[in-house]
Amino acid sequence: MQLRYSFRLYPDSRQRAAMTKAFGCARVVFNDALRAREAARAAGQPFPTLGQLSKQLITQAKQTTARCWLAEVSSVVLQQSLRDAEAAYQNFFASLRGKRRGGKMSAPRFKSRKDSRHSIRFTANARWSITGAGRLSLPKIGAVKVKWSRSLPAQPSSVTLIKDAAGRYFASFVIDTDPSADAARMPGSDQTVGIDLGLTHFAVLSDGTKIDSPRFLRRAEKKLKRTQRDLSRKQQGSKNHEKARLKHARAHAQVADARREFHHQLSTRLIRENQAIGVEDLTVNGLVRTKLAKSILDAGWSRFVHMLEYKAARYGRDLVKIDRFEPTSQVCSACGIKDGPKPLHIREWACTACGTVHDRDHNAAKNVKTAAGLAVTACGASVRPGFVPAQRGETGSSRSRSMAGDGPTSSTHLQLAEC
Repeated sequence: MQLRYSFRLYPDSRQRAAMTKAFGCARVVFNDALRAREAARAAGQPFPTLGQLSKQLITQAKQTTARCWLAEVSSVVLQQSLRDAEAAYQNFFASLRGKRRGGKMSAPRFKSRKDSRHSIRFTANARWSITGAGRLSLPKIGAVKVKWSRSLPAQPSSVTLIKDAAGRYFASFVIDTDPSADAARMPGSDQTVGIDLGLTHFAVLSDGTKIDSPRFLRRAEKKLKRTQRDLSRKQQGSKNHEKARLKHARAHAQVADARREFHHQLSTRLIRENQAIGVEDLTVNGLVRTKLAKSILDAGWSRFVHMLEYKAARYGRDLVKIDRFEPTSQVCSACGIKDGPKPLHIREWACTACGTVHDRDHNAAKNVKTAAGLAVTACGASVRPGFVPAQRGETGSSRSRSMAGDGPTSSTHLQLAEC
């Protein structure tokens, strides 16, 4: 499995100027590639190949007066920018043909120097290296200081240099992980759990554990409003406007970093403690169209489930997603009777059949675990109900016969596996 390891960079003024130049050259080559393709489409000609674009937009362009400054940066950066443009068109055409999962993609767009995020990529043939002093040596940039928060588990295949909206620099390394080493880091477990994601509590586990929702955005709203107000009062294009923009972007970055750290810690703990995890397949894009949009986006359910997915695949765990239409909040986890939908303000309810009093979220988490096939009896058999064929004449059974015991009754909704 390929993973990315990101580390903070602290370049000096000369290195920042070289990085800015590399970002600009990569952006110009990307835009030139889009412009060449659009010109070919307008003329009714076939799209130029990657080799033709490389020769025209890099090799020949360096010899012209208008693009001679392209020679001041690493040629690998320019080649990777062309590959990014090629990949953007391939993804766009695959989306048009319906061969790409997810929503429809728009055509590639031109990049602007005012974009909030800039990145360039160095592959192995760029001859970048990590020095003995722990610095990252990049061609035509120099040895950049790195804040190593952990050691790299293997030799990286490439490194991406990133500048975010807050003006911070990062180095993102691509690592091929070792499956045997991952298995040794995460020993097996015999525990299983179902997770119900919510807003009152971020997650409620089937064992009754409730994890509070940090509400990072809600807690930082006062500061974000103040920085946004200060930004709106500055004249655009001035130095004070840029200072206020960076201050506002850093406030947002702090919220995003805190949320990401919370997701990583919780997902790693759940993967470490459980061999199998059940979770609902939520449609976040539909839920954010409601009045709860800000709270749902602040919780970050999609990113959290994505972390569970790749960590489960990395460490040999099982992640089971149940259907989003599964009535987990309507079914009694004790007897299996569907008790009907309930408004959101009802947090506890009593089953009309067996009388069991349920906490809404805890009951939903136990139903998620059962629907995922993770609940077991005392002898270790799964209690997930299977499809039972109807007996001959069952559909014609009268209500009186059913009540008298001659037909199927309403108490046989959950088929428990026998020992």
